[in-house]
Amino acid sequence: MELRNIAIIAHVDHGKTTLVDELLKQSGAFREGQAVAERAMDSNDIERERGITILAKCTSVEWKDARINIVDTPGHADFGGEVERILNMVDGVVLLVDAAEGPMPQTKFVTSKALALGLRPIVVLNKVDKPDAEPDRALNEVFDLFANLGATDEQLDFPHLYASGRAGWADEDLDGPRKDLSALFDLVMRHVPAPRQTAAVDQPFRMLATTLSADPFIGRILTGRVESGRLKVGDSIKALSRKGERIEQFRVTKILAFRGLAQTPIDMAEAGDIVTVAGMTKATVADTLCDLSLDVPLPAQPIDPPTISVTFGINDSPLAGRDGNKVQSRVIRERLMKEAESNVAIKVEDTPGGEAFIVSGRGELQMGVLIENMRREGFELSISRPRVIMREENGEKLEPIEEVIIDVDDEFTGAVIDKLTGERKGDLVEMKPAGVGKTRIVAHVPSRGLIGYHGQFLTDTRGTGVLNRIFHGWAPYKGQIQGRRQGVLISMENGVSVAYALWNLEERGKMFIGAQEQVYEGMIIGEHSRDNDLEVNPLKGKKLTNIRAAGSDEAVRLTPPVRMSLEEAIAYIDDDELVEVTPKNIRLRKRHLDPHERKRQAKAG
Repeated sequence: MELRNIAIIAHVDHGKTTLVDELLKQSGAFREGQAVAERAMDSNDIERERGITILAKCTSVEWKDARINIVDTPGHADFGGEVERILNMVDGVVLLVDAAEGPMPQTKFVTSKALALGLRPIVVLNKVDKPDAEPDRALNEVFDLFANLGATDEQLDFPHLYASGRAGWADEDLDGPRKDLSALFDLVMRHVPAPRQTAAVDQPFRMLATTLSADPFIGRILTGRVESGRLKVGDSIKALSRKGERIEQFRVTKILAFRGLAQTPIDMAEAGDIVTVAGMTKATVADTLCDLSLDVPLPAQPIDPPTISVTFGINDSPLAGRDGNKVQSRVIRERLMKEAESNVAIKVEDTPGGEAFIVSGRGELQMGVLIENMRREGFELSISRPRVIMREENGEKLEPIEEVIIDVDDEFTGAVIDKLTGERKGDLVEMKPAGVGKTRIVAHVPSRGLIGYHGQFLTDTRGTGVLNRIFHGWAPYKGQIQGRRQGVLISMENGVSVAYALWNLEERGKMFIGAQEQVYEGMIIGEHSRDNDLEVNPLKGKKLTNIRAAGSDEAVRLTPPVRMSLEEAIAYIDDDELVEVTPKNIRLRKRHLDPHERKRQAKAG
């Protein structure tokens, strides 16, 4: 049977997972009448809720006596650690581009990795049936993007198709029959080469581990493409690190291959196929699994360094332990170490006290997803404000810079440019019209300047702006960037909030809590309208007398409180504040709950 290995690349929400659903259906991967969830490849609960792909996943379809292994890659740069490894397993890429939006930052991120590996892309212009679709403009932008990324002449001579993933068709012409995806299947078979590894089937076994996971029944499992040779269940092989050091020798207990959405046990893996191997106890991502006679590891793709770090600590507030059952620092450490083992883009370090852990990663979204997963598992945590990781070269302090691409209505461009290039120390790179009444702004902004900016951006653009960002590079430190301007309202009592007290406090600023909610001393209950912090009493009830006065019984009508998402809360807090995360609640608090301790720390700092 002929074999093809391809990856599908797209920006968030350009229809990648929906297209893979249709490829599975039309190839017969599902039996007739089988109940299949929408976006079947998004297996994770958070992926389904947010509509984004977080984990790279493999599937395979059969088409005209050939098997096509398809890898669904994450579309967000925060999860790029998955992308770099996964591209080593494929021989071609399908780049999916929204015909209305054109190529976006995450398209650029993954495509640059694919072009650097010498992969020849197929471009699919998706959603051409949308009313605002401009497929010709999008196609020209893709060509310009490839040229800017240093594509070779062979890569620039890419084939393209027009498609609608939701409707389940792809055609070579815009006015084609619009029946099915056979044009895409046929183009993949013609354009993508068969794996060169198949020629090395008689050599000793070698495989580079690209993704790591755990199965409750068979234990630790590694997925990768077999570079040479054959592997049978029961064979003894060894694992080598990137430097060629021997990690362990083990016996293969199980070999799994992707058949449709399921992983099926097979007796033997051959060169060129993507398989999952079980039996190891120590080997991890980027290690080489090979025959006992070999000593030279396969080259592994370097991974971009983390750009931000967050401190995870125990929840030590007065309300600790009420919602979650995993509250000890030992349990939190075990969970973080397990995450770092399977996710190479995350690094975990212990702090001197041992009750908190510094977790470094790619961005706020990646951290938000990790914290969200942990709170759903029953953890209670206190999370610090994200800090940007600096680097030193030749005695000069460098900081990470991100490329920000913004589509915004013309009337808001002034406010957006002023915020990015002024207080946030960004540089304007490009500004051009992006359709009727819209402008596209490209700027290079320090990562520090973007922490907490998204909420302000939505306010400045009245919710109509679209902001995308991607790691651009390192640049000399740009000096102090002003943090949040507003102070906060801090509870001075423990108890249950009273509607009358909150009603009187509304003139002081926006509230983060409603009536009848548990509060404690040091908890942040609102945003002050001025730049200083203010201690207030949300428990103060109305004084009752036996005299009825005119106008004293006016109704208490509270403004609905501001409810922040996890990422918004983490981006909002200041350096002396924490986010308390439990399975049921997200609260903001001061790092030191005692007001006297806060004053002492402020004087010392």
